[in-house]
Amino acid sequence: MANNIEVKELLDAGVHFGHLTRRWDPNMAPYIYMERNGIHIINLYKTAAKIEESSEALKKIAASGRKILFVATKKQAKEIVAEKASKANQPYITERWPGGMLTNFVTIRKAVKKMAAIDRMKKDGTFNTLSKKERLQVDRLRAKLEKNLGSISDMTRLPGALFVVDITREHIAVKEAQKLNIPIFAMVDTNSDPRQVDYLIPANDDASKSIDKVMTYVSDAIIEGLSERKASKDAPKKDDTESKAETKTKAKAPAKAEKAEKAEKAEVKVEEPVVSEAAKQEEE
Repeated sequence: MANNIEVKELLDAGVHFGHLTRRWDPNMAPYIYMERNGIHIINLYKTAAKIEESSEALKKIAASGRKILFVATKKQAKEIVAEKASKANQPYITERWPGGMLTNFVTIRKAVKKMAAIDRMKKDGTFNTLSKKERLQVDRLRAKLEKNLGSISDMTRLPGALFVVDITREHIAVKEAQKLNIPIFAMVDTNSDPRQVDYLIPANDDASKSIDKVMTYVSDAIIEGLSERKASKDAPKKDDTESKAETKTKAKAPAKAEKAEKAEKAEVKVEEPVVSEAAKQEEE
């Protein structure tokens, strides 16, 4: 990953632009390079190092088979996050964060199941038996559920991690993840407290170019982790065949040795009486 992260690319994407100096969070001081025209400039070498660190951790989570939930409801990030998360086959929330999404996951799953039930009704023809007014109500409910929860319909259990763009805006999501000890990855601007997350990427979280650049690195790492998982799933099949063959060979070996031993004993038993007969004749 390290070779892929170019500081010049981050610079061109405007990742280094922080917030106005009067709106800063002092805990972001280690990641600030300088101040220019009343704006804090982020140290891009530290950003590159943090992208690498976060990408490695996300790759491992993806390789373990757990999902990473992306959260970004701000206008500039919505489409970018939805596109990159879909590409990496991960769930995302780009509309309003449903309160209790994590802490009350059972209720959220019920809403997702309701959505599936409506789809079944449409398939088996039950939907057509409803009155016009009821059909309209069901359609509205389905559209609302799809808008808010459509992207997480495949998420059957709590995610392995959360990736947030702008932790100040998504503070409810961050708090829920903290409560459940779910690792939090985030793009953190100079106006936010980095202590709230486990893996931070100091970056401009307001410009779409900056969000796109960081999200590209992150999604590529997840895709890499998923392909590693697929490869490791296929590999054990060969190993299993080999180990089974080895086990059979090992099982056969003692059996052969046992047979040989029995044969030797049988030979000895046959020889002994012949020798004793000859001895008897000599004595006579």
